[in-house]
Amino acid sequence: MAKKQDKDLLKTLRAGGMRKKVARVLTESTGRRRSAQPKRVVETIDNLRNAAGELERRVRISQRSDAAKKAARTRKRKATQRSAAARKGARTRARVRG
Repeated sequence: MAKKQDKDLLKTLRAGGMRKKVARVLTESTGRRRSAQPKRVVETIDNLRNAAGELERRVRISQRSDAAKKAARTRKRKATQRSAAARKGARTRARVRG
């Protein structure tokens, strides 16, 4: 039964994209002692969590930041002001000429 569980865990880890040697070490480490978690397994889990956190942070950075959104709002507001000023100037020029 334990051999089948080890093979299933190995297949799951490999399917998730983990390297063969790392998956094999983790599978062997977890299979020996169920009560006490081996140090290597705990360290590997911590490393994987850190890597996942770093990937999430990088993905979030690629989205538009608050500063970029504020800059876009400012450009839009300034464009509206320029347009209103241009319309006002055109009305004034039309009144003077007409």
